Amino acid sequence: MDNTIRLTNIQHFSVHDGPGVRTTVFTKGCNLKCQWCHNPETQEFFPELNLKTREICGENWTADRLAERLNSFRDVFELSGGGVTFSGGEPSCQADFLTELLPKLTDIHTILDTSGYCDAEKFLKLAAMFSKVYFDVKLADDEEHRKYTGESNRIILDNLMALSERAIPFHVRIPLIPQITDTEDNLNRIGRILEKLPNRPESIDLLPYNELAGAKYETFGKRFQLHKGIRNDMDIIRRFKKTAEEKGYRVHMEGEKRVK
Repeated sequence: MDNTIRLTNIQHFSVHDGPGVRTTVFTKGCNLKCQWCHNPETQEFFPELNLKTREICGENWTADRLAERLNSFRDVFELSGGGVTFSGGEPSCQADFLTELLPKLTDIHTILDTSGYCDAEKFLKLAAMFSKVYFDVKLADDEEHRKYTGESNRIILDNLMALSERAIPFHVRIPLIPQITDTEDNLNRIGRILEKLPNRPESIDLLPYNELAGAKYETFGKRFQLHKGIRNDMDIIRRFKKTAEEKGYRVHMEGEKRVK
């Protein structure tokens, strides 16, 4: 039987998941349980029923079929400087499939959008096959990370260090969750983690909280765990951004125009 991957969506003509015009591939299944996840349909590895449309979410694809689909957009990618971004869910959970797929993509820029929660050997082998890695850093404190994601951050931070040591191009992305990850203490501690890396990220990408984050949960019969109406403390975020820029980091706030 051919190796397959289960996807929730293939979004063409995206301009939010990397440079240029991109196709974003959303893999199904994640090994973290982030309380703020805004893609609840990608959390489980098995197909799920969309209660609104009555359609099944989660379709199996072979490597050959997916490669043919993605390669058909190569002209668009070349003209725009775009490519393909693999997101989720957690794409590193599908490392064996992606290792088979990536050599089948012809001259296409690829991004791995990952939490970094993955076996170290498997993660580094996979990351080295991509043009670039977008690496989430959510919480610096291990106990806080366990509380809000269900798992320790030790593997994640070890993989971040290893990624930097091997000089694989990467961005650090910080999801800014009100009163959880956007606190002054957490952001400053993340800053100190980044200062210890032997090679800096190409960019620190700050991802403000989307107030509509919990909108899809009822559609899949799930309960959103965060309170509605919470908002980021933008003063704290701006201070962190300014401090990082003064230290020479390139910082991008989602929603602001990106300088190429």
